[in-house]
Amino acid sequence: MEKNTVPNQPASTKVTIRPWIEEDLSLLQSMNTEKMWEYLGGPETEEKVIDRHQRYLKAVPGKTRMFAIMFGVHPAGNVGYWETQWRDQDVYEIGWMVLPGFQGKGIAKRATAKLLSILRTDAPHGFVHAFPSVDNLKSNAICEKLGFLFVGETNLEFPPGTWMKCNDWRFKL
Repeated sequence: MEKNTVPNQPASTKVTIRPWIEEDLSLLQSMNTEKMWEYLGGPETEEKVIDRHQRYLKAVPGKTRMFAIMFGVHPAGNVGYWETQWRDQDVYEIGWMVLPGFQGKGIAKRATAKLLSILRTDAPHGFVHAFPSVDNLKSNAICEKLGFLFVGETNLEFPPGTWMKCNDWRFKL
């Protein structure tokens, strides 16, 4: 059985999101693989993973929040938002990751929809953007299914020093 696979779980299993906690470091470490970071410049060093985990723990509603995605009782990935500047405007950026063994069950879409509901409460800004790689067909499909407006292709620096070609999707809160 593939690591992080939940056997015999129906597609209707409840998807929830909960605020990031100290114990989620192991989830972040399990997501730090070539496959998970394929479109984002490759896995991070252990030091960067720990730094990322510390940032995720410092939630400030309206600024930045990270959540663990739960599929039933099983951690399946993460979803979060952060405040950023895009084209001289204050906006939010949103992102998600779902472990390979949990993909294909609609988990990322359901978790992202839940986060958008939270963001509507947290957000003083009017828009949230998602910037999936142009090659990441699944993440682009999630944006479309959730009602994001396709703005166009753009280049985004991530990780720092590396430019990626991505799609700009915008959602009005």
